[in-house]
Amino acid sequence: MFGNLGEMAGMLKKLKDAQSNIKKAQEEMAKIEVTAKSSCGSVEVVVKGDFTVKNVIIKESAAGDVELLQNAVGEAFNIALLEVRKKALEQLSGVTGGLNIPGLF
Repeated sequence: MFGNLGEMAGMLKKLKDAQSNIKKAQEEMAKIEVTAKSSCGSVEVVVKGDFTVKNVIIKESAAGDVELLQNAVGEAFNIALLEVRKKALEQLSGVTGGLNIPGLF
């Protein structure tokens, strides 16, 4: 009867440890920066590992063509966000044992 309680206590300790490790991994991710450029080279963005934007650089030559600029900004952000997500998955996979836990990032 009480054997199950011991197993449950052990499992709760593992969960608490995992939660602490996930928090540490998220803090480390916030330090990572990814730089991405649009294919035309007119836009460069820097996105941090916590999915915040650090910098956006737009070449003056792109300012005259609104459609080009819109596409280039979207493309650069998409590339950067995909790379950040990839790095986050790599960072957290060791902590979560490869499980995809919703809400981590």
